[in-house]
Amino acid sequence: MIIDKDIKKFLVFSENSIIHALDKISKNKKRVVFITDETGTLEGILTDGDFRRWITSQEKIDLDQPVKLIANTEYTAFSISENPGMIESALCERIQFIPLLDTNQRIVAVAVKETKDIIIDHCIINKDAPCFIIAEIGNNHNGNLDLAKKLVEMAVQAGADCAKFQMRDLTTLYRQPSKSNQEEDLGTEYTVDLLKKNQLADDDLFRIFDYCKSRQIIPLCTPWDEVSLEKLDVYGMPAFKIASADLINHEFLQKAAAKHKPLICSTGMAEEHEIIESISLLNTSGTPHALLHCNSTYPAPFKDINLNYIKRLQKLGNCIIGYSGHERGIAVPIAAVALGAKIVEKHITLDRTMEGNDHKVSLLPEEFSQMVQGIRETELALGTPQTGRFFSQGEMMNRENLAKSLVAACSIKKGETIKSEMIAIKSPGKGLAPYKKKQLAGLTAIRDFKPGDFFFTSDIQKPSSKPRKYHFNRPWGIPLRFHDFHELVGKTNLDLVEFHLSYRDLDVNIENLFNEPHQCGYIVHCPELFRNDHILDLSANDPTYRTHSIKELQKVIDLTVRLNPFFPKTISPYIVTNMGGFSLDCHVAQEDRSPMYERIKDALKKLDLKGTQIIPQSMPPFPWHFGGQRYHNLFVDPNEIQNFCKEMKMKICLDISHSKLACNFYGWSLNNFIEKTADFTAHLHIADAKDHDGEGLQISSGEIDFPDLFKQLNRLPKNISFIPEIWQGHKNGGEGFWYALDQLETFYNKAL
Repeated sequence: MIIDKDIKKFLVFSENSIIHALDKISKNKKRVVFITDETGTLEGILTDGDFRRWITSQEKIDLDQPVKLIANTEYTAFSISENPGMIESALCERIQFIPLLDTNQRIVAVAVKETKDIIIDHCIINKDAPCFIIAEIGNNHNGNLDLAKKLVEMAVQAGADCAKFQMRDLTTLYRQPSKSNQEEDLGTEYTVDLLKKNQLADDDLFRIFDYCKSRQIIPLCTPWDEVSLEKLDVYGMPAFKIASADLINHEFLQKAAAKHKPLICSTGMAEEHEIIESISLLNTSGTPHALLHCNSTYPAPFKDINLNYIKRLQKLGNCIIGYSGHERGIAVPIAAVALGAKIVEKHITLDRTMEGNDHKVSLLPEEFSQMVQGIRETELALGTPQTGRFFSQGEMMNRENLAKSLVAACSIKKGETIKSEMIAIKSPGKGLAPYKKKQLAGLTAIRDFKPGDFFFTSDIQKPSSKPRKYHFNRPWGIPLRFHDFHELVGKTNLDLVEFHLSYRDLDVNIENLFNEPHQCGYIVHCPELFRNDHILDLSANDPTYRTHSIKELQKVIDLTVRLNPFFPKTISPYIVTNMGGFSLDCHVAQEDRSPMYERIKDALKKLDLKGTQIIPQSMPPFPWHFGGQRYHNLFVDPNEIQNFCKEMKMKICLDISHSKLACNFYGWSLNNFIEKTADFTAHLHIADAKDHDGEGLQISSGEIDFPDLFKQLNRLPKNISFIPEIWQGHKNGGEGFWYALDQLETFYNKAL
């Protein structure tokens, strides 16, 4: 709660016109005025909501009549001497302003519901929002409008939210020495000479502000004097940056606060007791404000920055805290974000050798871009506070590959008591974790074990699902490896299997795996990883790499054809393929994706398909490649998928989990995604998804609205098949698949 004693902005007399009251509401930007008689006695209030309700009930509107006629007399008010806790408890989302009265019922202050949010133009700055990044151009334009525009352009390209300038009226700002004392100190002389030479004229500053708006970057400006403050306010500057030098200038600070626009105040050059006094003034004003930790040395030595003071400043100010840096490099502002800074201000220049102190502590455009990237990566790495720690998808993969689990040390018969010496701890981590050995020992075996067989959760507790007959109105199946086929295929009434191949599977003798034809159909899922760490990429710019990918994919095609005699139900088998298009450090620009698609088209023409059909898989923005994350660029955008399929006369495997992750990341609608790709879909992978990279999750454990999804999927042609592509669903006899199919069947029936 803030007690605002600057009440003039809130008050209108009862005889004032309604239009006068509306003007006051518009100017104070608080959405409320308090109506008093001439002695200051409170008679009512008027909010913008009160006015809207009144005006909609009028047949004839007269805004010149006295405002007292529409005053709301049912309001909450307190005595100025009331317990502050009582007043604060009355403030809420509905009541954000409470008049405080003296013993004569005259309004003497206003209690304001405190909000930590700062709104500047379209940006909201709060504890949950991304850091607001200010590119401080200042006077680094050296008085040249074209250079100023170039700096704005560099700030936009670097990813800054705001481009900030400075305005000074030198006549007002600096004293005019007397005739007997014409000289200033050397430092002041140097500064004034630089400012005279390098300032932009007011009109040019306004032009550059307009240019910022045209480039969708917020313009801000530091007024160094009252004349400049007034000019910027008249222009419509959405907020003001207060320089470190003016934090202790209380008269100027009050005038800036009286504009009722957010203030971003640097604290450099101020001692703590001075900071506390200014905080008190800002709190009393009721103006939204932020404090920036700052060391105003150019450049600031690292040993003097004391970045930990951010935590102290947070306690003192109880407001948004940021950092304004004048040190060399980008490490300190990134670290400031890790400590809680929600605003970062850093100088930008095109050339550090130009005249002026600010250039020497400025970042070049590429460095500024690296800082922005570092800040955004730090924000992602910070995450959110939570009570526990949870696996990422990559960790789950690596845990399975690298960790250990409980396995049978010997043969164990169903019904036999499992003794401690019958249990070994071995890699990989596919089964029960080693710490569950005590839970397992002493239990009765519910199945037969061979030496090396994994123990699973279902060995110590009842399994969640078992295989049975399922009912869907389209072909369905499960994904499996060659070695899972004979164990899983006879357990249910599936229509097809999808073989997920490894590169070692390309060398197997098919005739040794299958000795007779089977009634189900088949699909092949192409490996992503081939020998010698080669990840398939038909879009690779390197011709040698691309040629090798084509060669490996041809091996997959050949194997797919060799499977056909054992699955005669399938005439033209699909090969689900990740066509490539990943990058290591960031997503490629949209204009760079077109040549990548062209290289894929060229590669596909060099394949002998032999009656098979390659169906590209829709991809997530951040795929996991064997426990490591990549940035993916192709077959992520539904419009690009649509265009590719039209030209190549191809269809896709629509992976619902992947596409949901893309929609989450880019802010798209999954329904629209499916609508755009429906005519080009041949096969579906169905699993849940979460955030930007949580793929292959068990049904109903993520963010997908499955009832809504099935309403849409039921409109697709009935020949489009699907599998539940649940990560590790094949473990323990396919337990994850059976649970997923139970869930999907329920959603399917409800959607009919």
